Amino acid sequence: MSTPVGPQGALGRRSAPWRGLPASVVAVLFAASLLAGCGSLWGEKEVIETNDPPDVIYRKAEGLATRGKYGDAAKQYEDVDINHPYSQEARRAILMAAYSYYKAGKYDDAISAADRYLTLHPGTQEADLAQNIIGMSYYDRVLDPRRDQTNARKALAAYDTLLQRYPQSRYAAEARNRTRIMRDLLAANEMVIGRYYLRHNNFLAAINRFRSVVTDYQTTEQVEEALMRLTEAYMALGIVNEAQTAAAVLGHNFPDSKWYSHAYGLLGKVGLQPQEHEGSWITETWKGDGKPA
Repeated sequence: MSTPVGPQGALGRRSAPWRGLPASVVAVLFAASLLAGCGSLWGEKEVIETNDPPDVIYRKAEGLATRGKYGDAAKQYEDVDINHPYSQEARRAILMAAYSYYKAGKYDDAISAADRYLTLHPGTQEADLAQNIIGMSYYDRVLDPRRDQTNARKALAAYDTLLQRYPQSRYAAEARNRTRIMRDLLAANEMVIGRYYLRHNNFLAAINRFRSVVTDYQTTEQVEEALMRLTEAYMALGIVNEAQTAAAVLGHNFPDSKWYSHAYGLLGKVGLQPQEHEGSWITETWKGDGKPA
């Protein structure tokens, strides 16, 4: 007599369709089943497989972007690359995914997609756009100079890379402007921290911050005050030669600066004059004609 097959028995029979197949074939089929149906993982994102041709998916993404649904559009663009990586649309889809993520405010995803594009297609005509998206994604998260400036440093590095690799890019002018902004912001951040140390009589720590401005951010507006603060900090430590050198370089380059008046007056209180000294790191930084080395 045959035993009736209940729901569990029927499910059991249907769940073992690979019985009798070689183990290697079973492994392949099992892996394929994990990618089918609801989805799988692409990096850390859920991936939905589709049988739609690449141009259809791409047009769906464009439609979403046109309606301002950038987050959804980015996922559709990524689906083109995931499901049809060798299609004509795949390369452009990666770039558009990066841009859509940027427009959606998902900056880390934008950077990841742009990095992927540059890794796979570094020499293409659109590579400068990918690099620009990276720069914008950091730049848009830059806060005031009193906050952590990690994003500012990364934005500066990204824009510097763009200018070095793609000097004729249509994004170069904006990149140059933003590098100036970033350098001024980073210099301002160094000054904020340096002044804090100076107020608390931590003169060596203050000097390190002001030195960073004089060495790394010479073209910013912050450099005048940095030289004066170096005069102040070195005088507090009794390192007269460096104090005189800082004031002399300040006076040579910015004779009308209010900060030079402060530095000059500070030295004058103890009968000293601004004077450059050979061997000073400040002299080495501002060689010969008093301009940055």
